[in-house]
Amino acid sequence: MKQSIKVLISGGGTGGHIYPAIAIANELKLRYPNASFLFVGAKDKMEMEKVPKAGFQIKGLWISGIQRKLTIDNLSFPLKMLHSLWNASKIINDFKPDVAIGTGGFASGPTLIMASRKGIPTLIQEQNSYPGITNKLLSKRAHKICVAYDYLERFFPREKIVKTGNPVRQDLLTVHSKVEEAKTFFRLERKLKTILILGGSLGARKINQLVEKHLEFFKHQQVQVIWQCGSMYYNEYKKYDVRENIQVHQYLNRMDFAYAASDIIISRAGASSVSELCIVGKPVIFIPSPNVAEDHQTKNAKSIADQHGAILLSENELNTFPIIFETLLKDKGKQEHLSENIHELALPGATTAIVNQIELLLKK
Repeated sequence: MKQSIKVLISGGGTGGHIYPAIAIANELKLRYPNASFLFVGAKDKMEMEKVPKAGFQIKGLWISGIQRKLTIDNLSFPLKMLHSLWNASKIINDFKPDVAIGTGGFASGPTLIMASRKGIPTLIQEQNSYPGITNKLLSKRAHKICVAYDYLERFFPREKIVKTGNPVRQDLLTVHSKVEEAKTFFRLERKLKTILILGGSLGARKINQLVEKHLEFFKHQQVQVIWQCGSMYYNEYKKYDVRENIQVHQYLNRMDFAYAASDIIISRAGASSVSELCIVGKPVIFIPSPNVAEDHQTKNAKSIADQHGAILLSENELNTFPIIFETLLKDKGKQEHLSENIHELALPGATTAIVNQIELLLKK
C-alpha cells in the first residue's frame, strides 16, 4: 500500500462531530507521515476555525440543516444541497482522495454522496445510539459504518457495521492518577465532595438555571461545585464565582483535571460526552438536551441508564433534582455501582479501531 495516501474527511457543526474527525486524522498521520489530508465542512460553522487550529486544511460548503418549522432556510435547502453537491464533486476531482470519511454534520452528506458516486471507498462514523437522517441515507452507499452502540442494525446494513466506540482524548485514560494534581489545579478543599457541571462549550440554559436555583442547596449539602456554564451564558453567571466553593468557568481547558477532581458529574448527553464519561467512570446524572435532532441525547443517556450506568433526569423532571442528588450523594454504594457499570461500557481503543477499518478499505 502506498505511503502518500490522500484522505478526505467531512464532519462538523458541533464538537461531537469535529473532534472525532481530528482524532482519526491524527492517528492516520502517525501511521502515514506523508499522507495528505483535506477536511470539508459547512461555511460559518465551528469546524472552519477548529480544523485549521489542529493543523489541517479545510474547505467550506454552503450547506445547513433542515429546521423543524417552516423557515426561509428550509426553502433554500434544495438550492444549497445542489450547490454543495457540485462543489463537493469539484473538491474531490481536484484532491483525488484514496478514502473518504464522514463523522456527521451538514457537510458530510453531499461530500460522501459524491465520493461514493465516484467509486472512492467511504467510511462513516456514527457517534450516537440513534443516527441522524444524513448517516441513515449515507449508510446505503458507505463501505463501513463504525458505531459506538449496540443494536444499530435497525438503521444500518448489518454486514457493514463495526462496533468501535467514539474517539476520546487520550489524556482521559489516566484521570485516576491525577486526582491530587487536579484538586491543587482547581484549588479545591480536600475534605469536601466535588460536583462537576457540564453543559457543553456553548452552555445549557436549563442546566445553568438549575444550578443557579440550587446554589444554597449545594451549600447546605456541603459540596463544592465546578460549574462550566458555556460561552453563551458566562456573562450572566460569572457573578457567582465569588461565592464560597462555587467556581464558574466559561470553558474548562483541562478536562482531564476536571474529571479527575470530581466525585459526581452532572452533564448533557452528547455522544462525545457520553463516551468520555464511560472512560472516566464517575457517577453521572445525565440531563439530556431535548432540542437536538432525533432527540438523540435522550437516547444516548437512556442506553447508559438502562444498563444501570447513570441516572437519567429529563428537563421536565428537574423538580425532583434535589431528592435524586441528595440520595446519590449520601449513598456511597450507589456511587460505586454507577461508576463500575458505566466504566464497563467504555471503549478506550476507538480511534485505533476506526483507523484499522480505514486501512482495510485502503488495502482493498
